[in-house]
Amino acid sequence: MTAPLTELDATAAETGASATKVFQQKTTHATASAERVAAIAADALGALHEVIRKHNVTYPEYDALKAWLIQVGADGEWPLFLDVFVEHVVEEVASSSRAGSKGTIEGPFYAPGSPQFGAEATLPMRDGEKGTPLVFHGQVRAVDGSPLGGAVVDIWHCDDDGYYAQFAPGIPEWNLRGRITADADGRFRIHTIKPAPYQIPTDGATGALIRAANWHAWRPAHLHMKVSAPGHQLITSQLYCPGDPHNDDDIATAVKPELMLDPKPAADGHGIDVEYDFVLDPA
Repeated sequence: MTAPLTELDATAAETGASATKVFQQKTTHATASAERVAAIAADALGALHEVIRKHNVTYPEYDALKAWLIQVGADGEWPLFLDVFVEHVVEEVASSSRAGSKGTIEGPFYAPGSPQFGAEATLPMRDGEKGTPLVFHGQVRAVDGSPLGGAVVDIWHCDDDGYYAQFAPGIPEWNLRGRITADADGRFRIHTIKPAPYQIPTDGATGALIRAANWHAWRPAHLHMKVSAPGHQLITSQLYCPGDPHNDDDIATAVKPELMLDPKPAADGHGIDVEYDFVLDPA
């Protein structure tokens, strides 16, 4: 009898297929004139042409590039590749005028529709979930300092082995995912476990590039969240803990000093306590 798959059996192809499926369900509203499309496409192609000239790219190298691009698609890894290597620049441009909290990339492992909870909640977990207990709490405010009652903190993160529910086998669908509604003062308190650092999937096309370039594939431990309130701009963020060896060389280039937490020992001596407030810009 074949043993059931566990998260340790996760493959890049399966992870990529899940990320592609989630992205394809995402509603997009981007519109652009023919002139803007032409300008962006021409500049992007022109930049690639200059790279080819600068490095004297050969036909065998060009054919290897085509084969690799085809394989990225076959592996379903476009969300992974683009979110790891490109999204941080898009986020930088998109959030340049924010007056409130800093944000960062969403990444490929978000899944909409997680369970809803009140202002204090324990995220769904397996019995005996491994990891250090973590209490994450704070307040959501407007830029003028007023509390945003009813704000929603949509949070997700990996487990103690570095795997995400819905993107690795054997994990319950909403494990370590939830939407927490802040109280009238904009305050929330979330009980979960400390996520682990992890390597992005490396057995597919993205991993082939990483190995060929002799890069590493590590992301530091982080909590993901989307924070929203009526009449205010949604902010997508990730929060990090000091001391992680990959805070300074995150493969996704998503770490910012403003997103660093200050963990304290929990009052009961069991686990850690972190506090972080979000300030949202008006819509």
